[in-house]
Amino acid sequence: MTWTVAPEPPDSPAALTLWRAYYTEVSDRWYLLHEGRRTDPDELEREIAAQSGADLAPPRGLLLVARYGGEPAGSAGIRLSPEGTAAELTRVFLYEGMRGRGGAALLVRAAEEAARERGARRMILDTRSDLVEARTLYARLGYAETERHNDDPYAEHWFAKQLV
Repeated sequence: MTWTVAPEPPDSPAALTLWRAYYTEVSDRWYLLHEGRRTDPDELEREIAAQSGADLAPPRGLLLVARYGGEPAGSAGIRLSPEGTAAELTRVFLYEGMRGRGGAALLVRAAEEAARERGARRMILDTRSDLVEARTLYARLGYAETERHNDDPYAEHWFAKQLV
């Protein structure tokens, strides 16, 4: 089996299914850690619908979908800053059964290359303390913790990497 990574519209069936899986996992992890329960189904549906991913469409954004053996397995998105010199990495996700096969690093590197091609010289991202796997991945790929760069109420760690 081999990996492929390619741009995909954020409203494609594969992208929407990956978004639902990503949001469900990160939301459930937060609620289980902080409140001992999974995400309320109505809240989950409301939040998934509210965050369509339109900001990951060209020209200011891009969504990449990774496939393993031809089947959707993960995603990563970028959003260019207004001045275009930085890009934000977001929605990095692999289905649980696909983890440990090199797909996450492949997605992040593809996102970095896409950001470079669009003129970005720096990649930034945020994550949470409970997403230990993500923080480990970013550190392994050369991201360094940095100062806060947004006001996301769930963000607890901010990272950056020079792309040039």
